[in-house]
Amino acid sequence: MCYYIEMINIYNLSPIELKEYLVSIGEPKFRATQIFQLLHKGFPIMEMPTIPTSLKEKLSRDFYIRLPQIINEHISKDGTRKFLIEIDESNTMVECVLMTQEYGLTICVSTQVGCKMGCAFCASGKEGFVRNLTAGEILSQVILINKLHNNSSNTMRIVLMGSGEPLDNYDNFVKFVQLVNEKEGLNISTRNISLSTVGIVPKIRAFADLQNGVNLCISLHAPNDEIRRKIIPMARKYSIHELIDSAKYYFQKTGRRVIFEYSLIDEINSKVEHARELVTLLKGFPSHVNLINLNPTGGPLKPPSREVAMKFMDTLIKNGISATMRKSKGQDIEGACGMLKLRANKTN
Repeated sequence: MCYYIEMINIYNLSPIELKEYLVSIGEPKFRATQIFQLLHKGFPIMEMPTIPTSLKEKLSRDFYIRLPQIINEHISKDGTRKFLIEIDESNTMVECVLMTQEYGLTICVSTQVGCKMGCAFCASGKEGFVRNLTAGEILSQVILINKLHNNSSNTMRIVLMGSGEPLDNYDNFVKFVQLVNEKEGLNISTRNISLSTVGIVPKIRAFADLQNGVNLCISLHAPNDEIRRKIIPMARKYSIHELIDSAKYYFQKTGRRVIFEYSLIDEINSKVEHARELVTLLKGFPSHVNLINLNPTGGPLKPPSREVAMKFMDTLIKNGISATMRKSKGQDIEGACGMLKLRANKTN
C-alpha cells in the first residue's frame, strides 16, 4: 500500500482533532483554528502565512495534504462546468459539477468512487464500486471549487448528487456535513446542503434523528414497487411505502420538506396513469416533486416528449401535488454523473 494512503488526510480533521494533534506534538493548540481556516481556503501547507515553518514541516510529515487535481474540464453553453478530478496519487478519479444559478453557485460532489446501487438510468455505477471517499476527500472537492471562485462559500449550495450513494457511505457523509458547516471553515449552512439518496431506509431514519436541517432528496422515479424495482435494485430491499414512511419521519424530526426526484422515462414511468398513482402515494404529505426529463447516458432508456412530460406535471399540480420541471443542465458536456469518467477511461 502506498505511503500517502496510510497517512491520514488532513482534510478529515475537525478543529478539535487538530487541537488534539497539536497538543500531542507539543505545539500551541491555538494554531488549530489558523490551520483549519487556511486549509479550507485551499492554501498548501508550505504556503500558509502565520504558521511557523517548523510546524508546517511536522504537518507535512504526519499527514497526507493534497487538494484534488483537475484532470479534465468541460464547460457547457449554459455555463455549467464539469470536472474530472484525481482525488489521490493512485489515479482515483471522480467527477464534480459547478452550476451557476440565479441565487449563486451550486456544486455537485461525489461521495464514492463508483457506486453499488446499479440504477438503470445512471452512469456512475457502470464500472462498478471501487471505494468510499473519506469525509476529507468529499470536502476537498468543495474546497477546490470554492478556491477557483475566490472563496465565495457564503453564496454556495452543495448537492450530494455526484457519483455514489451518500447513505452507503454514512459515517463519512455525516462527518463531511459537520466539517463543511464548521464556523472556522467554509461555514456553509446545512440548509444549503442537499442529500440525494435512492432510499436506504434505516439510514434515512438515523440521519433524521440528528436533526441537522439538511435537505433530503429521494430518488423516487416510480409510483409503485413494480416499476421501481425494475430501474432501482435497492427497491427490492425496501418497499416504496417503507420509503415514504421514512420520508415522513424525516419531516417530523427536522421540519424540512422532502423533495422527491423523478426522472421521466419514456414508456416506463411517464404516463398520465403513473402521475395519478404518484398523486395517491403523496397526497397530504408536505413534499415537492422535482421532475426532470431523463438525461440520456447512452443506454436504451429515453426521455419522453416535452408534451408527455408537461401532461405528467399538470396532472400532479391539478391534484394538489407541488411539482416543478427541473431544467437539465450540462447535457452538451455529458452532465450526468459518471459519463465524463467513462469516456476518459475508454480513451486511455
